[in-house]
Amino acid sequence: MLLKADKNETRQKRHLRVRNRVAGTAQRPRLNVFRSLKHIYAQVIDDDKGITLAAASSLDKDFNGAGGNIAAAKAVGAAIAKKALEKGISEVVFDRGGYIYHGRVAALAQAAREGGLKF
Repeated sequence: MLLKADKNETRQKRHLRVRNRVAGTAQRPRLNVFRSLKHIYAQVIDDDKGITLAAASSLDKDFNGAGGNIAAAKAVGAAIAKKALEKGISEVVFDRGGYIYHGRVAALAQAAREGGLKF
């Protein structure tokens, strides 16, 4: 009997391959994206110190609307860019989290770029 591969397990393997090459530093932290079926999350992470510098998600109190669509991803991208710029972070390394750069992940990245982040 053939077993169907678990999509999240294969995504995590892809993410580990990406993480072997992508690391955030104090000068250029990592912008990490996680998406679930209902929400989308973004974090700016300094991997040298192991701390989160800024975070935004569709679960934030100031967020209005549904969290699992492209409009929500754009709002979260703009919010993470605003929070990062407030902390003095203008350049980041984008970590797509093993997801295909398409749809919500691409919309979040584009909104973060429009918000002032460079990557």
